Amino acid sequence: MRNFILIIRKYNFFIVFLLLQGLSMYLLINNNTYQREAVVSTSNEVVGEIYSAYSDVTDYLTLGITNRLLAEENARLRRADSTSFYDSDFKLMKVNDTIGFQQYEYITAKVINNSVTKVNNYITLDAGYNKGVRKDMSVISSNGVVGIVKDVSEHFCTVMSMLNSKTRISTMIKKNGYFGSTIWSGSSPMMANLLDIPSHAKVNVGDTIVTTSFSIYPKNIMVGRVAEIGTSGESFKEIKVRLSTDFQNISYVYIVRDILKIERDTLEARTVANDQ
Repeated sequence: MRNFILIIRKYNFFIVFLLLQGLSMYLLINNNTYQREAVVSTSNEVVGEIYSAYSDVTDYLTLGITNRLLAEENARLRRADSTSFYDSDFKLMKVNDTIGFQQYEYITAKVINNSVTKVNNYITLDAGYNKGVRKDMSVISSNGVVGIVKDVSEHFCTVMSMLNSKTRISTMIKKNGYFGSTIWSGSSPMMANLLDIPSHAKVNVGDTIVTTSFSIYPKNIMVGRVAEIGTSGESFKEIKVRLSTDFQNISYVYIVRDILKIERDTLEARTVANDQ
C-alpha cells in the first residue's frame, strides 16, 4: 500500500492529465454528432476485426451443425425447383404472366459475435456497406427470424436480435391470419410472447407463427410455434411462442434487401404529410 501511495504521489500530475484527457474526449464525443458517429464507426471496425479473428477459430466447433443446416436448406430449395416435379406430359393452356418480379435480395453473412443472456442482445455479422447492407434491413436464418440491422460499417454490421426488449415484430397465426405482435419474453432465448390476438380467435398448441406483410420481413417467414395459451383479460389471449431460430447455435444468416422499400416508405411518408 505504501509503494502504491508513493507511485501516485510521483505521477500525480500525469494521472490527473489522463483523467482530464479522458473526460474531454467523453464530452467531445457525446456532444458532437459527427465525432460520435466517427467513433462508433471506427469502434465497429476494430471490434469487428477482433470478433472475426475469434470467430475463425470457434467456427470449427459448429462446423458439423452448420453443414447440416445448409444441406437441409439446399434440400428445400431443390424440392421447390422445377426439375424436382414429375412431368406427366399433360398439357394445359397457359397465359404468360409478366406482372411478377423480384422484390427481395439475400446477402449471406457469418455471425462473428452473439449474445443471448442480456436484456438487449445484439449480433455482429461480417457484412457491411461493402456488400450492400444498410440500416433497418431484416435478418433471417434457414430456420426463421433473427433480427434487424442496427448499425453498419464498411465491412461489418450489428443486428438487434429477436432477443431484445426493443424488438417488436408483426406476426400472424398462419392457419387463420389473425395477426399481432411478437416480443421476446426476456427469460428464455427459446421463448417469446404473441400479443393482441383476440380471445375469440381459434388457436392451438403447435400452430405456426409467421411474419406478416406489415413487417419489414418478407411475408410468411417462420417465427415459431405456439407453446402455451392463456387469457389476458376478456379481449385478448396470452400466447407463448417457442422460437424456431436457435439463437444459441447460429452461424450463418441472410440479410434481406427489400427492393421496393424506398418506394413504399416514400409513398407512406407523402400520404402522412398530405394528411396534416
